Amino acid sequence: MFEIIAVTNRLACTDAFSSRIETLSACGISALILREKDLSADEYETLARQVYEVCARRGVKFIAHGFATAAARIGCGAVHLPLPVFISQARDALRGLAVGVSVHSVEEARQAASRGAAYLVAGHVFQTSSKEGLPPRGLGFLHEICQAVSLPVYAIGGISEHTIKAVRETGAAGACLMSPFMHHADPASYTAELKKAAFGAEKD
Repeated sequence: MFEIIAVTNRLACTDAFSSRIETLSACGISALILREKDLSADEYETLARQVYEVCARRGVKFIAHGFATAAARIGCGAVHLPLPVFISQARDALRGLAVGVSVHSVEEARQAASRGAAYLVAGHVFQTSSKEGLPPRGLGFLHEICQAVSLPVYAIGGISEHTIKAVRETGAAGACLMSPFMHHADPASYTAELKKAAFGAEKD
């Protein structure tokens, strides 16, 4: 199964964030990563509880981002961390959590895998406004990551309905998208379009 994962940025949301979460949780995504890096730990935990309740009601996997303590307290069971944070965290702080890790090279992927990561997010694959000025790493990079580890690898960065089939063909387990899910007028139709594009007819 090729998964579509929504990553949040409430500051880029074009409508009320609570409404957007309700819409996203019903649009056919596999999981939602609550990535709100400007919040304090307490602010994040308060928001995470609200979003987790919506996701749980809809049967969508909820993944906290950056705050393992918040993930443990709300009982969501999963947290996503940058590699340096993952390495620096005490084992006890991550006990009982499935930890996803962001990686940017094969070496980082292997390091995260050896330390017990549950999955990896590799990027940025294509040009994206959120990484302006930084060249994309490309599909070859993504393929190398997928070949280097036995963990599920999810692509991130500039992915759209036009590029998602190529992403799937690298061996990636899925794709993470942020901007489109924060401003698309109809996330359900867009998710369906992404899934259809990912499994489009093979070229002759």
